[in-house]
Amino acid sequence: MSEQAHISIRGVTMAYGARLIQRDLNFDVNRGDIFVIMGGSGCGKSTLLKHMLGLIQPAAGDILFNGQSFTRANPAARDAMRRSWGITYQSGGLFSAMTVGENVTLPMQLYTNYSEAEIREVVDYKLALVGLSGYQGYYPSEISGGMRKRAALARAIALDPEILFFDEPSAGLDPISSSLLDELIVQLKESIGATVVMVTHELPSIFSIASNSVYLDANSKTMIAYGNPRELRDHSDQPVVRQFLAREASAAAENAQ
Repeated sequence: MSEQAHISIRGVTMAYGARLIQRDLNFDVNRGDIFVIMGGSGCGKSTLLKHMLGLIQPAAGDILFNGQSFTRANPAARDAMRRSWGITYQSGGLFSAMTVGENVTLPMQLYTNYSEAEIREVVDYKLALVGLSGYQGYYPSEISGGMRKRAALARAIALDPEILFFDEPSAGLDPISSSLLDELIVQLKESIGATVVMVTHELPSIFSIASNSVYLDANSKTMIAYGNPRELRDHSDQPVVRQFLAREASAAAENAQ
């Protein structure tokens, strides 16, 4: 594991009271990675993301950003770290009573000293990056699900974050919209130089954009694979990992019989 990891998970155990979710998690997310948290249903993927965001405290272990402990940091230090993150939620998480432009404006109003003119310029630019030029005045209810995802992404990159977190970004999208969103994530990662961490079970997304991954196993309640998902599909010594990553090929073969 790299000493220069952007994010380090060290001995993390996740639990709700006496109920163990995952134990002994140890892995790095390197700078510039598109890192996927994957595994079967109920294994704790979104729970791990919530731990990384500081929404839940680990039962044991430490989470570090740029070598600095987030788990043990005081509230002010945590807030400072969070300001270098952008987050999009499965539903998009836009404020329904605010226009698309107002949603993207909000982080800059809260965390910068930009003038109104500067904010408008940044909003126009960020919306252009996600293909939503001209939609500043629309409310979330007036645009499609895919457009809401892109608007949420524009808000997430408003402050040029170092790290982008995604929880099931393609959920609810048709395959074409999902593929376009994957392409957009890669383009934005390159344009702002961000590291990407995403929870997803969508194999097309995993294989088209992920550079690294961790597999959480629901039965053993720990990670059983770590590495490039293509290599894990072809060479993992864990049958369940190979089956998970080859499941669409298996389904296609069964349908062809």
